[in-house]
Amino acid sequence: MADSKGARSGRARLRRGRARLRRGRARLRAVALIGIDGSGKTTQAHRLAAALTETGLPATYHRNAGGRRFLSRMARRLGRRDAQRLLGRAGLLVAESVLRWLAIAAALLGRRLTGRVAVMDRYSACQYASIRAHGGHRWERLARLGYRLFPRPQVTFLLAVDPAEAYRRIERRGTDHESMRYLIAADRAYRSLPEHSTFVLVDADRSADEVSRQIWEHLHDWLGGAPESAEKSARVSVY
Repeated sequence: MADSKGARSGRARLRRGRARLRRGRARLRAVALIGIDGSGKTTQAHRLAAALTETGLPATYHRNAGGRRFLSRMARRLGRRDAQRLLGRAGLLVAESVLRWLAIAAALLGRRLTGRVAVMDRYSACQYASIRAHGGHRWERLARLGYRLFPRPQVTFLLAVDPAEAYRRIERRGTDHESMRYLIAADRAYRSLPEHSTFVLVDADRSADEVSRQIWEHLHDWLGGAPESAEKSARVSVY
């Protein structure tokens, strides 16, 4: 009798889990990861897309970059120190806003066409923070007018990291450079955004595996308690 009750209880839990997963499929359309450079957005976005796909929620990674690295490389080829010296502050913010807008629009179109969950490596809040960090506040209103066409992701994770730790990570990867002054300004900019209270804060000072666990635990209810997927996430080593 006890075994029969246990079996019935197990089947009931399984049915409830499947029902929650079906709700997750219906509801979870986009997840965004935001934060200052060096916070681990790219690592975690790749991991999350892989983990969601493993649980039966096909997901696609989207890098919604504003083109700053490309523009900086172009500036150096032309003998300028960085993209801001090439385009000016206003020109850089306009170029970055347009390029990121196009990237997000393409990602959302892809999600609509494929039905896959869009895992966004950066989203509109990143542009607002960039504008504030560069002291171009008067441009933020125009950016918001353009970006308001985009729906808010169901979940937006803000990977909060000490700017000093972010700086060390950027220097270790050796592909680009950010000043401590800018990283501190960007960190303050994210915290000052009016959307800040809607973000899910993640302690990104911790190891990549621990950050993945925090993200996965928050998504637990969306996914019907899908087991162990954080541990199965792809191990992407670039911050």
